[in-house]
Formats: sequence, C-alpha cells, structure tokens
Amino acid sequence: MKRLTTLALIAGLCTVVGLFLSSGLEDVAAAVVSAGWGALIVVVARGFAVAWAGLGWFVIFPKATRPTLRDCLTLRFVREGINTLLPVAQVGGDFVGARLLTKRGVPGGIAGASMFVDLMTQAVTQFLFTVAGVVLLAWIAGDGPIVRTVTGGLALAAPALGAFYLIQRRSGHKVIQALVSRFAGSREWRALGAIDVLYDSLKRLYGHRGRVAGGLGIHLIGWFIGTVEVYVALHFMGYPVSIVEAVVIESLAQAVRGAAFAVPGALGAQEGGLIALCAIFGIPAEAALALSLVKRLADLLVGVPGLFAWHALEGSKPDPIMAPEPQSEPGLRHDLLVPVLANDLGGRPRTEPKLGELKKCA
Repeated sequence: MKRLTTLALIAGLCTVVGLFLSSGLEDVAAAVVSAGWGALIVVVARGFAVAWAGLGWFVIFPKATRPTLRDCLTLRFVREGINTLLPVAQVGGDFVGARLLTKRGVPGGIAGASMFVDLMTQAVTQFLFTVAGVVLLAWIAGDGPIVRTVTGGLALAAPALGAFYLIQRRSGHKVIQALVSRFAGSREWRALGAIDVLYDSLKRLYGHRGRVAGGLGIHLIGWFIGTVEVYVALHFMGYPVSIVEAVVIESLAQAVRGAAFAVPGALGAQEGGLIALCAIFGIPAEAALALSLVKRLADLLVGVPGLFAWHALEGSKPDPIMAPEPQSEPGLRHDLLVPVLANDLGGRPRTEPKLGELKKCA
C-alpha cells in the first residue's frame, strides 16, 4: 500500500510540474500575485469551513458520550492537516481523530462509529453537491463531455455510497466478522470483540435520525461555504464569476479530488480538473493554476496548525473516562476499538488488555 501511495505521489508531482511548465511559470506567478488579499480571505474561508465540519461531527454524538465542541473542532483541524498535508490516503486523519477522541474521554466504540457516520454524512452531501454542480453546468453550457463524464462518475458513486452504508449495518457486520474469522489468526478474539463494539455503536448513532439529519444539513451547507474560495480568488485575479459558476467549479473540483483520494493531496488531479472547469467559463490555464495554488496555500496554513495540535495531543495525558456505554455483552471493553483500527496511523494502542480480559472477549 505504501508503495502504491508513493507511486501515486510521484505521478501527481510529475503532472503538476508538466502543467505549470506548459502554462508558463511567469504567467502563473503573476496570477497568484494578483490574488493579493483575496488569498487571505480564502484561507479564512477554509478555516471557517473546517470548523463548520467539526460542528457537523459534534452533532451526531449522543449527549451521554458527547465530547466538547472544542474537542470536535480541534480534532477536525487535526484530521484536515493529516489528510491534506501528509502522504497518506485522504481518510488517514479520520482514524487518528477518532483515536484521539478516546484520549478526551469518549468510549472507543462511539469514537470509531462517529468517524464512520461523519464520513458517511460528508460523502452523501458531497454527492448532492456534485449533482447540483452538474445540473447547473448543464443549464449554463448544455450537455457536453464534462457533464457526461461527471454523470457517469455519479452513476458509479451511487452504488458505492450504498455499499458503504450497508457495510455499516447488520449485513456488513456479518461480512466483516466472516473476513476477520478467516484472516485474523491469533488475534481473532480481539478483532471480533472490537467489531461487535463498533456495530453496537453504529446502530446507536444511526438510530437517532435527528442527529444524523443535523450532520447532513451542516455538511451540505459546508460544501457551499467552500464556494467562497473560488468566487473570491477569481474576482481578485480579474476573472469575475457568478455565484452559480463558482458553485459549478467548486463542486466538480471537489468531485475530482474525491475521485483521486488515493493520491496524496490529489496532486495533479486538482490542477488538471480546475484547468478543464475554468476553461468552460473562459478562464485561462494560468489563472486556474493560480487558483489551485491559492487553495494549496489554504491547505498549508490551515493544515499545519492541525499537525502541531496532533503532536501536542499525542503527548497529553488522557482525560478521565466518561460514564461507560451500555454494554451488550458482559466483559466487552469499549475502549479497544479505535486503538486497533488506528494503530498504524497514530502509534501503539494506549493500553494493552490483561490476560483475564482477553478470555472474556473470546
């Protein structure tokens, strides 16, 4: 997996270099400079959007085991920094965020389940945001190759979203248990116990439709907040676009980033996608690449504080554990799940179970 990520990173870098050289480095630099204070507004808008996404994560928690809003906002910036700046797939930071929640007193089952539910609500709302972008593009420019390509991508994404949801439900529980039983080996007892906790917590979170609907609504608004980046940056560069055009560019550019999730930072994919989308509205390639650079500046200035926060939180002492969740089986520990899932991303598990506790999980 690491080898594939490295190859994808190299391919992305080569693509970026080729695009910048073909568009002219001086022209791109001039477009970036012309953004001026608009770049600062983009950074502020990005920070607000990330914090808003943290609110969307916060609302899905049950009140009895809900972390503080401050914890959700801080860890959302940690997730953003890892996903955008480190050479990992774009969900690595989400596992780290869930694991760090356990250090803030949230039971491991709820922390892990909240991460999956939050990813689900983000994926569904991004799908709807992309649909809105395609509809608006078809209304503005009529049917064309980009409309047909994105529509085909949506046709493939819809069943994938459905599968991601189903695997979090009872049928998925059975599938995952069967796979673990076959491949887990000597650690089967521990993995099965963690999976039972995860699905109990997922059932609990999805069972409260009001909280899930709240997360969906907040994340959907969040995607439209991101439109400010395109609208402001292009206006300062001297290429004013309407709000509708900005929605088209942002929604389809985010769809391209999502499709290139295996490439760290979507290098190359974001740049190529913005060139194609901006060209529809008569915006030259150098301005599109400058827009990409401004967005990557926002990635850096918003993501780096998140990485520093990650470092600080890893060294902090765990908070007192909240009241334990109701357990479906006696002896099943709810703090084992996230360390098992995130061991490779955030270090060793915080605690190791004792021998007597292992027998209880068997």
